[in-house]
Amino acid sequence: MANFNLKPSELTVAGRPIHYAWVIVAVGAVMRLFSSSFRSSSSILIPRLVESFGWSYGQVGLGFAIQWIVSGMFGPPAGMMGDRYGVRWTMRLGAVLFIVGMVLTGFMHNLWQFYLFFGVILSAAMGIFQVPLTAAVTLWFRKHLGTGMGLLQSSQGIGPLIAVPIILLIIEFFGGGLDGLRAAFWIPGIVGGAIILVMVQFFYNEPAAIGARPLGAPKDEPIKAVLTREVAKVRSKVFLKQAQRTSAFWNLIGIHFWGCAGHAVILVYLVSMAEFEGVSAGLAAGAFVTMSVTSTITRFAVPVIADRMGSKPAMAGCFVLQTLPIVLLFFAHDPWHFYLFAVLFGIGFGGEMSAFPIINRQYYGSGPIGTTYGYQMMGAGVGMATGALIGGQLRDWTGDFQATMGLSLALSLVGVFSIMILPTTKKELLPDWEDQLPQPGQAGITHLHAGDD
Repeated sequence: MANFNLKPSELTVAGRPIHYAWVIVAVGAVMRLFSSSFRSSSSILIPRLVESFGWSYGQVGLGFAIQWIVSGMFGPPAGMMGDRYGVRWTMRLGAVLFIVGMVLTGFMHNLWQFYLFFGVILSAAMGIFQVPLTAAVTLWFRKHLGTGMGLLQSSQGIGPLIAVPIILLIIEFFGGGLDGLRAAFWIPGIVGGAIILVMVQFFYNEPAAIGARPLGAPKDEPIKAVLTREVAKVRSKVFLKQAQRTSAFWNLIGIHFWGCAGHAVILVYLVSMAEFEGVSAGLAAGAFVTMSVTSTITRFAVPVIADRMGSKPAMAGCFVLQTLPIVLLFFAHDPWHFYLFAVLFGIGFGGEMSAFPIINRQYYGSGPIGTTYGYQMMGAGVGMATGALIGGQLRDWTGDFQATMGLSLALSLVGVFSIMILPTTKKELLPDWEDQLPQPGQAGITHLHAGDD
């Protein structure tokens, strides 16, 4: 037993000490996997929703657009809750919303129910597991943040690889059609939500909560006291006010919008595009899975590169790789065309979003970035909604996907130019932001854990 110590601050496995930051990454990855994999597999659901309920592509696209809008708009409040009340409390709320949203969606009969249950309730849970969870993980690393964030972000790319076969098996096991579709919401919702609730117990808001330092911090560095909720609230307000005065704050929101609007078209309609050209449902779903697998590689690699070489060039390269392969879709007819596109597009798509947590730390240091990152995810959510909604409407209006593909290409190109005007990541933008804190916010620190229970 001497070779094992399960105390978080002194974690030892087989005689080898392990910093709890890696446990935080593993726990966060599992929660992200279960909470987001179903939505990221949406491309295979759209034809089934159209077939089962008789809704048009535009109507279904509007449901996904509502989900992304609500998820995005909920990003800043979710980040604020994480900054002020603690991530554990916030994620418990997210787990409950996830279960409720998935179960109610399985009971839907009418289009308005799809919009409410899937588009609103479930999306609120998505916002929680996208924003405060990611921001909290960055607090655990002084070094190797890129590796930690790469592992966390890659879990979202692995999600469709696991979720797509499971969803297809559930639909087939329950006889296909409407019964299978309902089960595809109920089973992942209940099982996944229960797993998330269990995993929350192993997640701590910050290293100080277990009496530890961030990974890579000097051993002689004092362990910070944990902030009270009131102090955390003051710090969050002061930091956000200063961050909003930087051009990067607003440009990053825009970049997330353009990038997500561009790839939303592909995520939501790729399977439908392939099936429209006569590709079988199985091969079309395989192309989507191929894209997800490829994106997993860059979801891991890009944060590591961004951490070591700077986020701006890493993000620019990924945006270019997300944009250029779209040209191939205009000439795609055979299955191998779509698989080639899936590999090339997956490289850029996977890395496009995964560097955002890194660039926030490079710009804003150890500030409470939850709300700031939430605003960026708001841009992402509205962008995803824009791509899903307009892409579906263009399909309905024109009868094919040519205009939809052109939309994706144009949106991604704007994102490329937006990255070019970002400031360098070689120096922090607000190194002295804490100087603006009022005296109570500087001195009112206690050992009470913010939001833990």
